[in-house]
Amino acid sequence: MSGHPPVIVYPPSSTGGRRVTVHGQIVGLAHGRGEVASFLRNAGLALGAEEIYLDRPELIEWRGGDLDTWT
Repeated sequence: MSGHPPVIVYPPSSTGGRRVTVHGQIVGLAHGRGEVASFLRNAGLALGAEEIYLDRPELIEWRGGDLDTWT
């Protein structure tokens, strides 16, 4: 795979939450898995109730921890 996946979740900030970008654009500050999934739905990366797998490295790059790291 060349380059980065379309979604990057950055390390937890000192004030809480993790910045999320989709295709290089900031889409919000997530405080949990549900918010990351919501950002992906809003960005059109999942339709309706379609399950979103947050552990897919071709979709999401987790920096500074994995999907269980929030503080």
